[in-house]
Amino acid sequence: MGGKVKTEDLDALYAASYRRLVVQMYAICGDLADAEDAVQEAFITAIRKRRTLQSVQNPEAWIRTVALRRLHRAWRHAAVVRRHQAAECRPEPAAAPGPEHVALVAALGQLDPAQREVVVLHHLADLSVAEIATDLDLPEGTVKSRLGRGRARLNELLSEREGSRHD
Repeated sequence: MGGKVKTEDLDALYAASYRRLVVQMYAICGDLADAEDAVQEAFITAIRKRRTLQSVQNPEAWIRTVALRRLHRAWRHAAVVRRHQAAECRPEPAAAPGPEHVALVAALGQLDPAQREVVVLHHLADLSVAEIATDLDLPEGTVKSRLGRGRARLNELLSEREGSRHD
């Protein structure tokens, strides 16, 4: 981006990447409202940290990382809350996604969170193993093993679903 980050630059970045980032965060967390909140807060952070953003090679990746960190903080907070009170049921998202989408999100929800994160970043965000390793500050081997285990588990979960539909 070089130089001062202008409002027009952020507007263009928002227009180009907001929906894609929400889809990625939704696939990771399984809650549309949380996904939207995470991405919106990441863009608010981008506005506040324009100087930092101007030195970033890939502003969308920077915003994705901020959104992921927001989700992680929310998960840690939720874990503390669950320890101190009964979990409450969350409302379903307003939009009714198709059955394949529902099955995929449900299957993703059954993955270990670390596996789910790398699967989504690789397949929905189209990040390479090296990019994921950099974004999550992990060794590439760890990303590869999580990706492999996550794919295998997803395949197993989706195959079980398909098999039960034909019974």
